[in-house]
Order: sequence, then C-alpha cells, then structure tokens
Amino acid sequence: DAAIWNLDRYFKKDAKQFDPPGGAVAQARNPFVAGYRKIDDNTIEFTNPRPLSYFPNMLPYMLYSSPAQFEKTGSWAEFAKSPSGTGPFKITEFKPRVSVTLSRNDDYWEKDRIPKLDKMVLFPMPEATTRLAALRSGQVDWIEVPPPDAVPSLKAAGFEIVTGSYPHMWPWVFNLAKDDSPWKDVRVRRALNYCLNREGLVTLLNGLAEPSVGAFKPADPSFGSPKEQYKYDPTKGKALLKEAGYGSDKPVKAKVMISTSGSGQMLPLPMNEYLQQNLKECGFDISFEVVEWGTMLVALRNAPTAQQALGSDAMNISLPPSTDISQIALYFLSSNAAPKGRNWANWKNEEFDMLIDRIEKSSDKAQILKDTQRAHEIIVDEAPWAFIVHDRNPRAMTKKVKGFVSAQSWFQDFTSVDME
Repeated sequence: DAAIWNLDRYFKKDAKQFDPPGGAVAQARNPFVAGYRKIDDNTIEFTNPRPLSYFPNMLPYMLYSSPAQFEKTGSWAEFAKSPSGTGPFKITEFKPRVSVTLSRNDDYWEKDRIPKLDKMVLFPMPEATTRLAALRSGQVDWIEVPPPDAVPSLKAAGFEIVTGSYPHMWPWVFNLAKDDSPWKDVRVRRALNYCLNREGLVTLLNGLAEPSVGAFKPADPSFGSPKEQYKYDPTKGKALLKEAGYGSDKPVKAKVMISTSGSGQMLPLPMNEYLQQNLKECGFDISFEVVEWGTMLVALRNAPTAQQALGSDAMNISLPPSTDISQIALYFLSSNAAPKGRNWANWKNEEFDMLIDRIEKSSDKAQILKDTQRAHEIIVDEAPWAFIVHDRNPRAMTKKVKGFVSAQSWFQDFTSVDME
C-alpha cells in the first residue's frame, strides 16, 4: 500500500500527495509507467505502453517516502524539513542552506548493513575553494569534487583522493531541431568530435576525468566496433569541415548552453573555456549561454526549439551513468524526443529505432547484446553528441575515513564507512 501511495505521488495528479516537481523527475527518468495496481501485499503489477525488456532496470529511479510522515507534515515542503524514507540513515536535523544531519537507523531492515557511523553531517558548499578550505582546516573530513589544481598538494598533505571509472557522461548534446543548426550535417558533428583535445582537458583536470568517445566506455562489452574512432585529429576534423563547406574564412558558429555549476557538472566554466579555445584552432567559433543549473534542467525538459533553450545550438549537461540499454533508449530513441522524453537533440535514426524495438521485445541476452553493440555503433558514427569526457567522480578525504568503496553510480553506499 505504501508503494502504491508513492506511485500515486508521481503519477496520479488528483492524489492528495501528488508532487509536481517529484513527478516531473520520476516521469522523465521512467516515462514508461502506463499503469499499476496492487496484486497482493508483496506484488505490484506495472503496465507499460509496449513490451520493455529493460523496464526493471528503470524502477530504481523512483524513490520512496513514508506516507505516515507526509500525513504528519501535511505537504512536501514541510516533509522536506523532516523527511522519512526507507534507508539506513535518518535525517534528524535539517537547517536550510546550512546543514543536514543523517543519523544511523538502528531499525533498518537489512541488519548486516546498519551503518557503522553514528551520524553524518552534510554541508552545502557549491564553491570549490570553500570546500577545499573546509577540508584543509579540519572543518570537514570529506569533500566532493576537489579543485583539480589542488589535487597534488592535497596528496602531498596526506589526504586521500578517491576516484572511480564509470560512464558518467559529460557531453555537448547537439540541437538537431533548430532550423539553422550547423549540426544537421553529420560531417560537422564528426569534425567536432575529431577536433576535441580530450587528453588536454583531462590534463587540465589533473586526471579527475577520462576521455569519452561514445555513450558507453570502450571497455564495455556493449561498445561495439564503430567505424569512427574519435581521437584528437584536427587534420581530419578540418578536412571534414572543408567537405561541409566551412574553412578559415567561414567558421562553424554555434552557441552552447552551459551552467555555472550543478549536479555532476564538474567545473563547467573552465572546462568549456578550454574547449572554446581548443575548437577555435580547428574552425569552430563557439559562444556560450551561461545559465543556472535549474534553468538548464527546465530547458532539458522542453523542446530544443522552445524559448527555454534560449536559441542554443547545443547543451552541456552531465547525464546519469549507465551501463545498460535503458538509458541509451531514453537519450536517443526518436519517440523520446523532447519535450516528450530525454532525447533533447531530437535525433532520429531508423536503424537505431528498429534495434531498440527488437531489444525491447527480446528476452535473448545474446541477441540483446549484439543489438546493443550495433545501436551504440550507430550513435558513435552518427555523433548526435560531442563525446567529451566521463567524470571520475572525485572525492577528497582525510585518512581517518575508512571503508568507502566508490560505486559506478551516482548513488553511494555509506553503510560501510567508518572513522578511525
């Protein structure tokens, strides 16, 4: 019953607990819930608009809250001040824009995963220099996303730098719906991918990212064998631009929407400034539309030709890590074109759509892998995105922190973490 109550929160507009912001996020991440009903106390039946073999992989993106706590607080705004969910920690103190305290939940249902820590205190610090100062001074034991230029000195001072290799994508998503988009010509899209100096950007970041040459990583079995093998090759990039009618007297002009900061955005301003100079040498005249993170999310949920895009030709937005086809379908399937889904580029490829259709209807794992490989080859070769880097999700912490293992996910497990 509590699970149905939470599904109503996301999908039933006339429910008392309907949460428009939460529903927008849940429906964007999982747009394939056509219906649901309780079978018994341990079973819920979901209805999908079509067969979807990968639907189970998408269910974890819907998070569950306590109906009893909502009834007690009366609204989601008040619930946010004293939330209650199903996790191994409980929020015991919340100071807006100051801190939140998570205390161990001794009643957690999975007894071998009850946290070792008594509590964790989280402080919002959007400025990298502020986080760095807090770590160095001993105010905190752990920070997310340390400034890349501080990594050598942090290591020298005895701090731990923890990173993980996972396909957290940091691309430019091309706007293919705009009438005057330069990206409508695949040669221009490929040219930009060959002109990107990914290794130089990784050096700028002191190794806190790794080059991306596709939605999956090359070591992933699903990567396939695309014809286009992107690397820093400005000669090839310039040749493609010349074929497309561009040159030193006619650069490719494009405006990219970037954010000042944001979830998973790493260091968007210096990173994009580096790319701007890098691509100028190849024949691209890139300008920026700089917005707040929330403004970018609104643009992502609208059509690329809508006013929310502010006339941008591309969007630099970090996207959740994925090693399965479900997220690839969300980002690239033509029927998921924004504003209906997350294919903001409005890219369409008939063979890709056919492969996804076959994957969705299949239960043959070997055939699904083969079709996934081919689908990814098409993505790489057709280049609806500029594949730039994968974030390595860096964290800096004192040596007193023990037991943390970086997962290939935005979701991290703190139950094993302890303090020496």
